[in-house]
Amino acid sequence: MNSYLIMYTLLSLLLLALSPNPSLASTRNYTDDTNASIVPRYSRYVKDACNVTRYKQLCLRTLWPFTIVAKNNSSKWARAGVAVTITDTKRILRLLLKTRNSSAVGKRERIALSDCRELYVDSLDNLYQSLSVLRKLDADQFQQQMSDLATWLSAALTDEDTCLDGFEETMSKSSTVRMIKRKATRCMHLCSNALALTNKLAYDGL
Repeated sequence: MNSYLIMYTLLSLLLLALSPNPSLASTRNYTDDTNASIVPRYSRYVKDACNVTRYKQLCLRTLWPFTIVAKNNSSKWARAGVAVTITDTKRILRLLLKTRNSSAVGKRERIALSDCRELYVDSLDNLYQSLSVLRKLDADQFQQQMSDLATWLSAALTDEDTCLDGFEETMSKSSTVRMIKRKATRCMHLCSNALALTNKLAYDGL
């Protein structure tokens, strides 16, 4: 099996987890002639989806793997946006846990990092609630579901922004803190994009 087919199979399994309908994540094999054109053929879908986001380049980089399945379906793009944000949030939480007893940061930095851990736990909870709703959208409850999503994703975004604010007063030169700030900023941008994609879903409807 060539490297493309391996990558496509792994990607299909990931998309299957995000899709309520297994048939949406086809695992059929493509010929070499199709391999070269499959991404460009669908690229307009991810460009259209990301057009509503604030951080478009980040959106394109992180969501293009979902193009084949999501196409022009707003609910799938919103689900994908939340899913990649969850992945990034969990990655940051693991880093924050590793800094718990770090001697490489000062007292004020440790306080800021501790606050961030609590904020990211709350953010992750809101993101998971959002993903759960996006997996079971219902026309009769759609307006309430969109209201809940806006509340949870806004709260997650606020948590991540508050984490970054906590470092503003530290003036830390620690490489650990700089790394956390850089990754937290990216995660916050992903969350912002997820909220924008959800707002588009609310506008487009089911």
